[in-house]
Amino acid sequence: EMVFKAIARTLKKLRGEKSQFLLGAEYDIPSSVLSDLERAVKDPQLTTLLKLANAFDLSISKFMEEFEKELPEDFNILED
Repeated sequence: EMVFKAIARTLKKLRGEKSQFLLGAEYDIPSSVLSDLERAVKDPQLTTLLKLANAFDLSISKFMEEFEKELPEDFNILED
């Protein structure tokens, strides 16, 4: 699904060189969840998105803006 792939690209970009294990340990997110999200196989829970925004020192709205940049301009959630 396009949304999952956009989330995956955003997480990989924001995480940079930090390992999934370290990021997960610091922000109480199982590394298995991070792995699933980065492989675009899991729909994140809102609490996970909030933790990730915090991990990257972003408000949830700024985190969503970063994620939105990874979607095609003509993206429509109803057609996905």
